[in-house]
Amino acid sequence: MQLESIIDQIAPLDDPAMEAARARQDALTKPTGSLGRLEALSIRLAGVFGQPTPEIRHKVVLTMAGDHGVVDEGVSAYPRQVTALMVDNFLRGGAAINVLARHVGARVVVVDMGVAAELALKADLVVKKVAPGTANIARGPAMSREQALQALTAGADVVEAELERGLDILGIGEMGIGNTTPSAAIAAALMGCPPHDLVGRGTGVDDDGLTRKALAVQRALSVNRPDPADALDVLAKVGGFEIGGMAGAMLAAAAHRRPVVVDGFISTAAAMIAVGLAPQVRPYLIAAHCSQERGHRAMLDWLDMEPLLDLDMRLGEGTGAALAISLAEAACRILREMATFEDAGIPGKME
Repeated sequence: MQLESIIDQIAPLDDPAMEAARARQDALTKPTGSLGRLEALSIRLAGVFGQPTPEIRHKVVLTMAGDHGVVDEGVSAYPRQVTALMVDNFLRGGAAINVLARHVGARVVVVDMGVAAELALKADLVVKKVAPGTANIARGPAMSREQALQALTAGADVVEAELERGLDILGIGEMGIGNTTPSAAIAAALMGCPPHDLVGRGTGVDDDGLTRKALAVQRALSVNRPDPADALDVLAKVGGFEIGGMAGAMLAAAAHRRPVVVDGFISTAAAMIAVGLAPQVRPYLIAAHCSQERGHRAMLDWLDMEPLLDLDMRLGEGTGAALAISLAEAACRILREMATFEDAGIPGKME
């Protein structure tokens, strides 16, 4: 499907469904507002689905993988080969995202968007490889504009396929050694912030590594001069294939009125690209958590997103998204299954 067609399908939230959900929340057997943000979340989900009492059954976490040429600048504590090894770990069910997805009853879909290795073909691996890793953004553009568009449409295609299998809510995660560096570059480009305000330790680099990382982001911005008014240009010049894939997946899910739970720092950079391409996607995006990674809170503020959780996590993979999906399901179940005062024969609040 063409990207323009996907964006054109993203509609506003359904106001009548939200009003009906709000009225039902106020009639449930509890003081009004006593379930706090769960109530607000349920009302927003009603608007997303266009249903006053939405139901979440089919939960999916996309974990998109890609490698990054900027690793050559010494920005990561781990070698590039770890990306491919972790993809294999995902497929074997041994990673944190697998454990947490099983915990919340979600299926994990692993996508090779640009791993710098020929992965063994397995039934559970979705191959959408644009190229074997991006170029070094500190020396030139990460990819061509055409490759950026290919990454976006590939991510959208994955969602289209998963909808046929059943998809009510989408968690967005990733794997890619070095990918906090392009994510910080995307944020710096779009927000106009100095790199040192956004660059964190990622996989756990030491102070020298942190300095190298900030310098790499600064060089990427200086060399490539990404246009903040053109999100596709930002993605092409300083992004990543898995970041583009995640952004495309977000757009496609919204086009089909499905909520998207955004994981952490890298996924939020993808959300910034998605919002840059289609501002109307923003109400469909739910921030899972606030990452320990420096700069994540500022990125969430830029998106006007309040995270559901704050657990000092910084793993990625979709781990925070999996946990937050359980909260979204809980919010919907409260709205659907809790008795009203009238149902229970309990007097409501006295006037």
